[in-house]
Amino acid sequence: MPIQYVVPARPLATTTFPATSASSTARVVRSRAPLRLGLAGGGTDVSPFCDQFGGLVVNATIDKYCYATIQERNDGEVHFIAADRGITQQLHDSITLLPLHTAIYRRLCNDYDLRSPSLTLTTIAEAPPGSGLGSSSTLVVSALEAFREYFALPLSKYDIATLSHSIERIDCNLTGGRQDQYAATFGGFNTMDFATSGAVIVNPLRLTPAVIHEFEASLVLFYTGIERSSAQIIDEQTTHITHNHLDRISATLRLKDEAAAMKEALLSGDFHKVAEVIRAGWEAKRQLADGITTPRIEQAFELALSHGALAGKVSGAGGGGYIMFVVEPHRRPALTAALSALDGRVEPAHFVQEGATAWRLT
Repeated sequence: MPIQYVVPARPLATTTFPATSASSTARVVRSRAPLRLGLAGGGTDVSPFCDQFGGLVVNATIDKYCYATIQERNDGEVHFIAADRGITQQLHDSITLLPLHTAIYRRLCNDYDLRSPSLTLTTIAEAPPGSGLGSSSTLVVSALEAFREYFALPLSKYDIATLSHSIERIDCNLTGGRQDQYAATFGGFNTMDFATSGAVIVNPLRLTPAVIHEFEASLVLFYTGIERSSAQIIDEQTTHITHNHLDRISATLRLKDEAAAMKEALLSGDFHKVAEVIRAGWEAKRQLADGITTPRIEQAFELALSHGALAGKVSGAGGGGYIMFVVEPHRRPALTAALSALDGRVEPAHFVQEGATAWRLT
């Protein structure tokens, strides 16, 4: 039986933690957390569906990351920098340009009595906003991991994932699901069970190296060049569930079934079944809300299928970002060449097992 990591169905407790002494801090701490590909079940981790029916997701992390750096300051100021976006903000600026950075800092200062330390928090994301790879959640996880290391905070992996979800969904009021925070924190191939009670169970999938290598050899990751906000799509999904639209609920239940089928297909190394599950999951996902697919996305699918792709799905909520295709490995060069003729680009991707991690610079 695989190892299970379980978070109880309760909010993360607010803890008063003594202010960290200067001797326990490092001058500079860096961290990184991996982005993820949703393989099956995406959308079932969104409330109110998972609250009523339970959610089930299979995902895997890839070698694209969000990085965070915390550097000590001695001028009493707090600076936030999104280096990949060219945005800089101070904590008390009248306009909040980096709400996630601000929320992370304020939440940790409040929960752990950090007494407003002077520092610079810098982040870099290796995927653009709206990519469908979970970059916002991964950025928060990476920053929390850096704070954990910098201040020696008593945060477990589950604490970081749960706190990240709370910061995004409650403090920043951002719409979204729950899988991204756990994928970025734990890393690897995982099945994630979101119980109606609110508990989360992360089951690592113990895949053989041969299965992982075959999946990588079969994978083509295409960036459409379309940056989109998932909020509108997810809000529409939420409305359909709230108003008991049976056709949309049925489609989401099928996605949950496909996640269970994906788990079995991966564990058995049956890649024909993997492709079948991806195809079925994409057909079900397209029924969840308007805007999940677009003419440019359909163009990419039509071209890919005519050049050997066995299946594909848009990563994340839909509407743009990345599309994941699977293809017989010997046909991958032809598929890559065909997709390269479209607006967008094909990018390399490899699966990684390590989740969020931090290190000190001396």
